[in-house]
Amino acid sequence: MPSPIITTIQSHILEQQQQSGEASGTFSWMLSGITLATKMIAAEIRKAGLNDVYGAAGATNVQGEAQQKLDVFANEAMLHCLGMRDSVAALISEENDEPVIFNRSGDKAKYIIVFDPLDGSSNIDVNVNVGTIFSIFRRPDGVSVEDALLQPGTKQVAAGYVVYGPSTVFVYTTGNGVHGFTLDPAIGAYVLSFANMKMPEQGAYYSVNEANYDTFPETYKQYLTELRTGGLGQTYSSRYIGSLVADFHRTLLKGGVFLYPPTVKQPKGKLRLLYEANPLAWIAEQAGGRALSGNGRVLEINPESIHERTSLIVGSRVEVDRLEKLLQ
Repeated sequence: MPSPIITTIQSHILEQQQQSGEASGTFSWMLSGITLATKMIAAEIRKAGLNDVYGAAGATNVQGEAQQKLDVFANEAMLHCLGMRDSVAALISEENDEPVIFNRSGDKAKYIIVFDPLDGSSNIDVNVNVGTIFSIFRRPDGVSVEDALLQPGTKQVAAGYVVYGPSTVFVYTTGNGVHGFTLDPAIGAYVLSFANMKMPEQGAYYSVNEANYDTFPETYKQYLTELRTGGLGQTYSSRYIGSLVADFHRTLLKGGVFLYPPTVKQPKGKLRLLYEANPLAWIAEQAGGRALSGNGRVLEINPESIHERTSLIVGSRVEVDRLEKLLQ
C-alpha cells in the first residue's frame, strides 16, 4: 500500500524559502503562477488532437518562426497567471517582441521572469515532447525595471523547466540543488519524485542536429568524430529529439552532452540566451554538470538584448571539459 505522505512543489518551495531566511511567501506565491500555467498547458496538450489546437496560428513571432496554436495558448497562460502576481515587475517571452512591464507602485514588484512558453513547438503536430522553460531575476533595489531587464545568468534566483511527455515533470533550482516533481493528475499537484538530481560525470549519448554538420566549425567536427570513435574512452550513441527541453532532460538524467554549435547561417548560435541557455545552464551546474557558449561560461555572458542568441554546449563534466580543451 503506497504511503499517503507526499511532498508537493508548493511545500518544497516554502521549505527552501525558510532555509534561506525568506519566509514571507512572496516567492512561493509567484512560483505558484508558473505551476498553475503549466498545468493549464499540460491539460491543453493532452487533448490537442480533440480540440483543434494542432497546426499553425497564422502568425510569426519576433524570431521569424511560425507560431503554433499551442504556442499562443501557452504564452497567454503564462502571461495571465504571472501577470496576476503583484511581485512581478516584468515578463519577457519568446513570443513577444517587447517585455511586458507592470507599472506597480511600492516595492512589491521586484521580480523579472523570462520564459519560453512552449519549447519545441514544431514537434506538436507529431505528438513529440515539448516543454516550458523559465528563469527568474530579482530587480535590484533602486534600479528601474527597464534597467534591470538584462542581467547575466549568474544573477538568476530561480530557473526551471517543464517537460510534457508520458508524464509532466517540473524541474527547478533556486541555487540549492536541482529537484524534480511529477504532476499527479489524480490530485492535481506536482509531487516530489527526483530529489537532489545529479548529472552523471560521463554519459553514453551526444545530442546535436547532425543535419548541420557540414556547416559546423572544424573543432566541433573533430569533437563529434572523437565521440563516435571512442576518443573519450567509449563510443557514444546519438540521440536528438529536436525539442531542447526533452534533449536536456535526458542529458540531465543520463549524462552525455547536448550541443548547438555556431553554423554558417547562425554564426553566433541559434538558442536564446535569456530564456533557453541561461536557465538550463544553471540547472546543469547545480546538478554537477557544465555549460559553455563556446567562448566561456554561459552564465557569465552579459546580454545586450532580450532575444539575444548564443551557442550552447551543456552536459556532463567529462564531455564538456574535452570540448573546452579543443576550443582553447
